[in-house]
Amino acid sequence: MKMAANLKLLSFLIPCAFLVPVLIMMTPNLKEAWNSEALQNMKTVFISIFLEAAPFLLIGVLLSSLMQWFVSEEMIRKLTPKNPVGGVLVAGLLGIIFPICECGMIPVVRRLMHKGMPPYIAVTFILSGPVVNPIVFTATLLAFPSHPEITIARMGLAFAVAAAIGGLVYMFVHQNPLRKPKATVTEVKTHPGFKMAQPHSHSADHDHAHDKNWRSFFIHAGDEFVDMSKYLVIGALITACIQTFISRSDLISLGNGPVASYAFMMGFAYVLSLCSTSDAFVASAFSHTFALGPLLSFLVLGPMLDFKSTLMLLSTFRTRFVIGLSLVIIALVFAGSWLINLLA
Repeated sequence: MKMAANLKLLSFLIPCAFLVPVLIMMTPNLKEAWNSEALQNMKTVFISIFLEAAPFLLIGVLLSSLMQWFVSEEMIRKLTPKNPVGGVLVAGLLGIIFPICECGMIPVVRRLMHKGMPPYIAVTFILSGPVVNPIVFTATLLAFPSHPEITIARMGLAFAVAAAIGGLVYMFVHQNPLRKPKATVTEVKTHPGFKMAQPHSHSADHDHAHDKNWRSFFIHAGDEFVDMSKYLVIGALITACIQTFISRSDLISLGNGPVASYAFMMGFAYVLSLCSTSDAFVASAFSHTFALGPLLSFLVLGPMLDFKSTLMLLSTFRTRFVIGLSLVIIALVFAGSWLINLLA
């Protein structure tokens, strides 16, 4: 099936490969445009961003694969206390011990919720884990070497937003937010006021029996790196195009807006869908254009809510829950980054 799809795609790529030299011959100016100074600058910016971010993406993928293959979900569940305040605090800091990328976070948490993890702990872990971990801390520190306050503010704001949303979920969400599995379910209580749907069948909570060896580990890590690197390539390319073809004066005028700069950077983070281990290098390209607040809104919102994670959330949680969660994330990130910018 996969081979047939690849062959079908190849049938479209082969004519395009022959079309490129034809276009160059028919339009001589195209070659000159490709070698123009603007495009050379764009290629330089693109390569520099990619080469800076790729090592951290690789480290994040390897650690994510280690968590998937050699750390059981039961171990993670035992580390979360039943007390709601302690549960939120521990879940907010759990990424320090288990630095899982946001791409692998939602499937893991979904299986944990099927095993009885309360949703307030799960949501806090989903939001804070991709940011509050040593890999992202190091990457952000190296992306902003002369501004360590950005790294500290990013960690603090991400933890505060995740903990606040975890508390809101505990207080207002009393039903299972997961999409109902097809299997028959029974109700089990996980904390006062919340009823968790527990499936009888293992079809909704299937832990695939993979061979835990180094060959399968590297295959999984390689697949995840290839899958995630395309988001990094797209993000670096768009950033290079913006830096090259949009004048700095226009960006500065946009960045001086009290609300427009936050809206631009938060929308930019949502569309790019970068991995949290590499988005700091993209944000550093705008460090001379935008103030601290808009940069923080980009660095905190992206790992919590972007295009690809929205699709994954919709496939895991109910649509109404995802819409409400998204609106609260946007509001709290905007308010927190604006307040930090005001106090800085």
